Amino acid sequence: MDKVKYELEIPIHASPRMLYQYISSPSNLQEWFADRVNARGKVFTFEWDGSEEQAELITKKSEERIRFKWLESEGDDSFFEIRIQVDALTKDVSLMITDFAEDEDEVEESKQLWENQIDELKHTIGA
Repeated sequence: MDKVKYELEIPIHASPRMLYQYISSPSNLQEWFADRVNARGKVFTFEWDGSEEQAELITKKSEERIRFKWLESEGDDSFFEIRIQVDALTKDVSLMITDFAEDEDEVEESKQLWENQIDELKHTIGA
């Protein structure tokens, strides 16, 4: 069964340069995204409550975005991406999250998890 793609846009008061550090470096991801984050080459290991998940870094563009592919979902086109978007007129900064849920029933729960994680990021950086 195909996974369900969803996107979130979350306004955040921070500079793109600083945000990029928090979405791309293992030590900064560990401050808000997971309990522990380690990187070996392109493979990042994320740990939550003693359970580990591994993801491969697919693309990253400085001060713009980072995209990971969970190793356990090798057989499909799913990924998760955190993109920094700056409004051309207002200069407002938002984080654009693209992710996939197992099915339609899990989309709202998955969005809530992301919103909680981004709230943690805002708290961490004082945004």
